[in-house]
Amino acid sequence: MSTVTKYLVYGPIDTLRRLPLKLFEEHEPKYLYKYEATEGNDMVFVSVYEQFEKQINATITVTCIIECTNAHNRIEMKKAGGRMGFRGSSLTEEKNVESDLVDFIMDFSKRFGLSLQEEVDDNETAESEEEG
Repeated sequence: MSTVTKYLVYGPIDTLRRLPLKLFEEHEPKYLYKYEATEGNDMVFVSVYEQFEKQINATITVTCIIECTNAHNRIEMKKAGGRMGFRGSSLTEEKNVESDLVDFIMDFSKRFGLSLQEEVDDNETAESEEEG
């Protein structure tokens, strides 16, 4: 079971640079890697969040990759783990890590006037057009 969510965030450079720092301050990852380009101002953050869900007795892992350029931030979140099937198919009322991260990104973007856009893969659009 894995899902990938992608966002593009546009706005002033200073505010874009603050987004990942505030995100990691608010929601501390289990692992964090930061790469800064030797030329230019590009930065890449890779963070890993883990959450144990008692109800399904499984660990959910969210890997969050944030690419910071002068034009925009590209955020990619991949959720993996958990269980599928009879026990794992029940919905949980508890908020999970992925929804906390998405809520923070949307709230930060709205509060500081950034433009947030969800990136949709070509495969998903082709599948949805075939169904309809």
